[in-house]
Amino acid sequence: MQEILKFLKTDTYLIGLSIFVVFLFITFIILLVNNIKINKKYKKFIKKLGNGNNIEEDLENFMYKVENVEKQNVDISNICKNLKEDLSKCVQKIGVVRYSAFRDSGSDLSFAVALLDEKDNGVVFNGIYSREMSNIYAKPVEAGNSKYTLSEEEVEAIKKAKDSNKVCENKS
Repeated sequence: MQEILKFLKTDTYLIGLSIFVVFLFITFIILLVNNIKINKKYKKFIKKLGNGNNIEEDLENFMYKVENVEKQNVDISNICKNLKEDLSKCVQKIGVVRYSAFRDSGSDLSFAVALLDEKDNGVVFNGIYSREMSNIYAKPVEAGNSKYTLSEEEVEAIKKAKDSNKVCENKS
């Protein structure tokens, strides 16, 4: 161990260490110069590729816009999902039946109208016309049926409403 310490104190060691440090410094300078040259070539290449514009800036702007569009698409998808859920609760099926409630009333002035949503929930209206008076009745409809007794015309109006959606499904 003492021999190593003696060697470290000699001039030979210091000269060798100095030469090694100079070699590392020169290597560092050479690498720095090469890095600067490559960086200039890269910038020149990027400008040429971007038709005089800095393509790197253009790519950064493009990526920023793409990120914004992706965020907007997520928002739009959520809005569409909410609209679809709301739409299923809106009136989508309509059935109308006109009929003559009484023989003496003339033409078909009475009616039954069914207004149903996607799940066949809604209401059926029955308007009965006579020469002396007119009455309109409403009955709730759940899953295509009512807990109240339905007339033939009301049943037919509900059936027409259910079938009206099948026409739309065939078109899409």
